Amino acid sequence: MLQELRIENMALIDSLQLDFSSRENGLAVFTGETGAGKSIILQAINLLAGSRGASSWIRSDRDKAVVEAFFGVVGNQPEIKRLFDDNDIDLGDGCIIRRIFSKDGRSRFYVNDRLVTARLAGELTENLVNIASQHDHQQLLVPRRHIDFLDTFGELWGRRHEFEKVYSQWQQLLSRLNELRKQEKDKDQRRDFLSFQFREIQDAGITTDEDLDLEQERNRLKSSTALGELAGKSYDLLKDRTLEKLALVRKNMEQVAALDESAQVLSGRIMSACYEIEDLKSALQEYLDSIPSDPRRLDQVNERLALLKQLQRKYGPTLDNVLEYGVKAEKELASLDSLEKQITDLENERLELDRTARELAHDLSSGRKKAAGKLSSAMQNELSTLSFPQAIFEVAFADTEDSVNGTVQATGIDQVEFLFSANPGEPAKPLAKVASGGELSRLMLAMKCLLARRDHVNTVVFDEVDAGIGGKAAEAVARKIAELSEHHQVLCITHLPQIAASAHEHFMVEKSVVEGRTMTTITTLGKEKRVMELARMLGGDTLTEQTVAYARELVESNPVQKGQ
Repeated sequence: MLQELRIENMALIDSLQLDFSSRENGLAVFTGETGAGKSIILQAINLLAGSRGASSWIRSDRDKAVVEAFFGVVGNQPEIKRLFDDNDIDLGDGCIIRRIFSKDGRSRFYVNDRLVTARLAGELTENLVNIASQHDHQQLLVPRRHIDFLDTFGELWGRRHEFEKVYSQWQQLLSRLNELRKQEKDKDQRRDFLSFQFREIQDAGITTDEDLDLEQERNRLKSSTALGELAGKSYDLLKDRTLEKLALVRKNMEQVAALDESAQVLSGRIMSACYEIEDLKSALQEYLDSIPSDPRRLDQVNERLALLKQLQRKYGPTLDNVLEYGVKAEKELASLDSLEKQITDLENERLELDRTARELAHDLSSGRKKAAGKLSSAMQNELSTLSFPQAIFEVAFADTEDSVNGTVQATGIDQVEFLFSANPGEPAKPLAKVASGGELSRLMLAMKCLLARRDHVNTVVFDEVDAGIGGKAAEAVARKIAELSEHHQVLCITHLPQIAASAHEHFMVEKSVVEGRTMTTITTLGKEKRVMELARMLGGDTLTEQTVAYARELVESNPVQKGQ
């Protein structure tokens, strides 16, 4: 259950902390004038679930806004514990989800003080809170969503996910088969094209970095005359003058070292240098001999570089890319030769997946048909308590092709639509065509109450689900929400005094101007203030003794309030 909710610097809220920890289950209502900010609770929880946040929501004098919620986790919520274990997060005493979003549009999510992804925060929030907004009943107008309600009621999502997994594999395999069949159709033309490319690369006899070596050689060939002249002059200078004098220097230093021991180190260094210069003369001779002198070689190098550049333009920016392309072409040629066998093997695999998917789809469909009867009966019972004593609610199955590769979708072989009739003697018709706004609100409430008993979410939030409801229907809705609160924590944003009167806790949402700034505050109402708030909800700004008396009667008729 939601135990605490903290909001800072968001919209008209400076700082707000709500404590719901006084009881495990029960009904908490939020009331106030239109525009006071009642939906801030829903907005805050949606932000924790990962919905898009706008920087404009941050108060103008602040750089960031914070939304934080603390949920107690009980034993009947294994999915929460699984998510914590899978992400190596310590559950501890409960689950703290925090979102910080700044004016630059960035958001950060934390779970128990661990930085997490928006996806994980959203999955945790969805498994902790069930939100029913005033627009949720629009989902009932979309027939393709009806199958989701049925699967949730029938607790069939495990079987559905198993089928979806196989169906996804089947789709991927079919896509691969179609691709191979297309290749089979075009394989002769493709083989000729690949063979040409492979031979072109192979006949070129490319080696890695060959182009770099050739460019270096081309540069030497272009400068061979200058290189020969400079190196030759240097060689002549060493040979004709320097070496004879170095021999005399070496002989003299040998004598110096013999006469003076302190000069032995110097003598050794000079003698070593003389020998090094003699070696350099030999190395310079070798370099002179290596300078290319064949003018035809330059033409050969240029031709080879032109060929390599042409291959690089066709198959890749580098020679390594060209060689890699050749390897791929060779592999594809080999695969073309085995194409027929690949198609046969994949076709056999597809038939096996087809059989498995068909079995799973039929099993899922069987479960849905059993759940459909129970859902129809349960909905009619729920609706009878919501001022629809003789309502008809049915789950209709459209005829579908009995094949996985026919009209089936990822949801299975079923097409489901809810039928409804609120009037005795009238046949049930597609709900989207016959239900009014007020009827849709009660239908969604009945559905939410049924689903809440089956899932492991302990907190339910209703945001003005009483829209379009009044009179006797309003009292029925109030009783239904109160009934749900006996085994769930229910937070309800409402304009109906009948609902507000049945609450265990009543929060007043007000907007006021403090030091020139508009602020939203939320306060808990005691018995007398509750009476006056209900009187305002009943009669508007003009309060009469009769209105106050009726409001007091509503409060005192609430079993929670008796004895207070």
